[in-house]
Amino acid sequence: MKKAFIFPGQGSQFPGMGKDLYENSEKAKSLFEESCDVLQFDIAKIMFEGSKEDLMQTKVTQPAVFIHSVISFLESGDVPNMVGGHSLGEFSALVASGALSFKDGLSLVSKRAQAMQKACEKEPSTMAAVLGLADEVVQEVCNDIKDEIVVPANYNCPGQLVISGSIKGIEIACEKLKAAGAKRALPLPVGGAFHSPLMQPAKEELEAAILETSFSKSSCTIYQNVDAKPYLNPEQIKENLIKQLTSPVYWTQIVQNMVKDGATEFTEFGPGKVLQGLVKKIAPTAIAKGFEMELKSV
Repeated sequence: MKKAFIFPGQGSQFPGMGKDLYENSEKAKSLFEESCDVLQFDIAKIMFEGSKEDLMQTKVTQPAVFIHSVISFLESGDVPNMVGGHSLGEFSALVASGALSFKDGLSLVSKRAQAMQKACEKEPSTMAAVLGLADEVVQEVCNDIKDEIVVPANYNCPGQLVISGSIKGIEIACEKLKAAGAKRALPLPVGGAFHSPLMQPAKEELEAAILETSFSKSSCTIYQNVDAKPYLNPEQIKENLIKQLTSPVYWTQIVQNMVKDGATEFTEFGPGKVLQGLVKKIAPTAIAKGFEMELKSV
């Protein structure tokens, strides 16, 4: 039996996240304190005591999900045969694979969040969820819209694809997709067109930070968002990570490839259960579960 460890992206955060980890593990407490030093603000306090709105601040959301995910993984003490992460979650997966240190991973995630926020402010844009259509149909509709930017962004599971682009482009696409038979095609409450060409300024800014960061050889294969293939080589991993912000997330294909390569058990580390639900839709025979910490007194 091969174990796949998977890590969620932005949107899985919730008020109070990580507090149980902090209160029940000295190792977790130390990493939360290190995180506050790296970020230069008290993210632990916001995670434990902040409101839903506080956690939606760009500089908070992505680091918070990363911190929760990586600390959960470290607390498990378990060793994966393969790892993968959805969008932001790829950075958590890289730490779990040994390719990145916790500190470097957090620093890159913070820079990523800030770069994405700048790109969103530069050109207003959005995303939309499309349910009930084949991927090929969604792709065709996006390709047929010529005067606006609209592209597939997240291949989440069969029948669920998120598109990304200009505000007008997404509006046009949603109407066309409904006419094509989509059960739903609705804009999402996000700040910008993630995983689209509109993230090019963020990609360039993040590229400089990635190239300056030291990556090690992974202890296990990491299935990367840009093509859903497994990698071990640090230089290839960096190259794929640079492409990630303007490329689609091939999550359906990642899970399919993991199963093809022998994965029978998927464990999600981090807040929420979104990826567990997607795995069950992509690979119904696989075991999909979340990490449950064995609480103990510090």
